[in-house]
Amino acid sequence: MKKILGIELGSTRIKSVLIDENANVLAQGSHEWENQLENGYWTYSLDAVWAGLQDSYASLIESYGSPIETLDGIGISAMMHGYLAFDKNDNLLVPFRTWRNTTTAQAADELTKELDFNMPQRWSTSHYYQAILNGEEHVKDVSFLTTLAGYVHYKLTGKRVLGIGDAAGMFPTIGNDYDKEKLAKFNTLLKKKGISLDYKTILPTPLMAGQDAGSLTSEGALLLDKAGTLKAGAPVCPPEGDAGTGMVATNAVKPRTGNVSAGTSAFAMVVLEKPLSKVNTSIDVVATPSGDTVAMVHANNFTSEINAWASLFSEVLALAGVEMKKGLLFDKLYEISAESDEGVGGLVGYNFLSGEPIVGMESGIPLIARNPEGKLTLANFMQMQLYSALGAMSIGMEVLEQENVQIDEICGHGGFFKTPFIGANAMSAALNCPITVMKNAGEGGAWGVSVLALYNSLGTGTLEEFLDKLFENAEKETTIANDKEKEKFASFMKAYKAGLEVEALATKKL
Repeated sequence: MKKILGIELGSTRIKSVLIDENANVLAQGSHEWENQLENGYWTYSLDAVWAGLQDSYASLIESYGSPIETLDGIGISAMMHGYLAFDKNDNLLVPFRTWRNTTTAQAADELTKELDFNMPQRWSTSHYYQAILNGEEHVKDVSFLTTLAGYVHYKLTGKRVLGIGDAAGMFPTIGNDYDKEKLAKFNTLLKKKGISLDYKTILPTPLMAGQDAGSLTSEGALLLDKAGTLKAGAPVCPPEGDAGTGMVATNAVKPRTGNVSAGTSAFAMVVLEKPLSKVNTSIDVVATPSGDTVAMVHANNFTSEINAWASLFSEVLALAGVEMKKGLLFDKLYEISAESDEGVGGLVGYNFLSGEPIVGMESGIPLIARNPEGKLTLANFMQMQLYSALGAMSIGMEVLEQENVQIDEICGHGGFFKTPFIGANAMSAALNCPITVMKNAGEGGAWGVSVLALYNSLGTGTLEEFLDKLFENAEKETTIANDKEKEKFASFMKAYKAGLEVEALATKKL
């Protein structure tokens, strides 16, 4: 029996999954962690990365029931984009700047115009160019840039590579490599700033799914397994971002398919049949792990505010002497939303803990308002929270409708879909299409990268063929929002859009 390990470093959990040759889950592990706001940047320390990875892996071993000496494959995934800059001696030059930072607006705007391509604030190149614009001292010492998944992969294998999907969040790609024309333009920009550098030389080498990305070294094995039982030698697939693993976990890698990953942040991915007609700053253009072009709508904020309110409700229950498990509490809160009124009680809210570029917010502050004539009930409050999480993404998806992008199927995965029907129904209303949720929805990313590692170990056929066979008999459920639900969401969005000016003012005044 094969033992394939997949690890994903998400925003709130580092998840580990062990699967067999049929992608059946043998064991799972996790480690909870939180980003820190330091000197104006959202970050995680590298010490926290390794402590979290080791704890997650140890948790998986405990779940498995016995030590593991050898693995048949490993896959590493992580939150996409961000900025990890190292010097020639592999010293980290500035703390990891995550996708959550919205501090690169000037760079993103300039690059979008110069390259005639949407360069989001989250992308590594936007961070790098903003550091240049800021005159940051460390820029002259940068020898290597990568993402979190690329960094962990490098430490485990010694290989400075990246899956093409994650690479497409560092710099624009075409097919299996970075876009040469845009690289030339960027090199010219660098030269104007006094930097004589071929930018490609400091980026990881992009690889397609199934290509050789190295193997676990002895040093890497010790970094992962602090018990020292795990041996070197396991092949490690090209590291991917959470968008790429989400596509794999939902079998959404073919044109006209799509998926929605919904957790701390959220993104909708649609594999395109043809390029978009024009540049739009609400749409990221990235790639599947096999290099096909993808339109991505990314919302920086999604379930964090829901999680915060759930914690508050848990405190209220504790005051009454009631202890409720977290999973059950979330189920009850989601389920009560189905009893909400037609106008959601006149409630409107914004879940912006950080900036939200889709709606032009450079920074964020959670905000709730209500019409005094409405009803402040738990059902209306929770429905508002679910709709608020979906607001920015819904606005971004309107662009794809205007581009007449055809979608046969959208699959959902992530914590938002753990409670049956409720999250999927709200998402269906927001995106105006059917939402299919598979059995593995709650742990999609870690399982998705373990599937990429399994594909890497087999090395036959295309990724699309491999996934079609793997998902042939997958358990899934499709939800289509009815007209009443769509009207309820549309009513909420009317108030949501009207109140964005209030949210913008709140970020400045509060």
